[in-house]
Amino acid sequence: MNNLTQLEKHLQRYKTPEEIAEIFQIVEEINEIKRKKNLVILGHNYMPPEIYYGVSDFTGDSLALSQKAAETSADIILFNGVHFMAETAKILNPGKKVLIADPDAGCSLAESIDAQVVKNFRNNNPGIPVVSYINTSAEVKAESDIICTSANAAKVIDSLDSDTVFFIPDVYLARNVQKKTTKKIIYWNGKCMVHELFSAIDVDLARKTFPGVKVVAHPECTPEVTAVSDYTGSTSQIEKYIAESKPGKILLLTECSMGDNIKSAHPEVDFVSSCQICPHMHKISLEGILKAVREEIYEIHVDAAIIQKARKALNRMLEIGR
Repeated sequence: MNNLTQLEKHLQRYKTPEEIAEIFQIVEEINEIKRKKNLVILGHNYMPPEIYYGVSDFTGDSLALSQKAAETSADIILFNGVHFMAETAKILNPGKKVLIADPDAGCSLAESIDAQVVKNFRNNNPGIPVVSYINTSAEVKAESDIICTSANAAKVIDSLDSDTVFFIPDVYLARNVQKKTTKKIIYWNGKCMVHELFSAIDVDLARKTFPGVKVVAHPECTPEVTAVSDYTGSTSQIEKYIAESKPGKILLLTECSMGDNIKSAHPEVDFVSSCQICPHMHKISLEGILKAVREEIYEIHVDAAIIQKARKALNRMLEIGR
């Protein structure tokens, strides 16, 4: 089943034929511009189906899309995600034009810390490496020793020749990763505004209401939530878990659009609805994408010196992945 067929099947659940026709008209125009301009679109898992299936050439989590950004031969890259993700694509492709569909699409985690925090830590704690979650700005990445994602955080930390690391900015991811490594993690107090909303009470209520339900959480959730979940993993790991285990009934504790996209891919699974919407991700729209690719606006600019330092930290992570 191709992506557009998948999209149509999904839209038929809640859109009128007229609304579907309008969506497909915009999708067709975007895809035609992509072909003419040698433009590639990267779509994060949190994108709504009309973007995820309709116009994205590559989809996945931050690590997968970072790797695709480094490999693409396109002249222009449009990153359908939040600002730090588009910055990451620019860092890995400094000679290419990188666009975002909405320059105001931010991230509570990325905005919880700045480069000066890292500089101050280094001054006070010489020799302790800084591990930055990919949900950080280019400036913070540039001050870091290595980058990680939720999928590879423990592997990245264990690769370092130090008994202690400074992990930024997600406090809950750090505390969850601490269970997987013997190294001491000093962490910052940043939080994802979406995942911190889930609670252990939500899990308990779901188990009582839906007997036999499998609870799957993202590691940006609190340790109290992950402790009572059946599985905890990154977006790509969650997809793999569902595809391989095929649970009869599942509760996803993550962003709503990801749940919608996985639901479309696995109609045999009964998804219990309990998700939260990321307002930043949902600033990205088909109309915004069309405007960005048509006019080549909302270009991402990163200082050359920042790119050089941040790319070193990102490449160190990608090298571990290989």
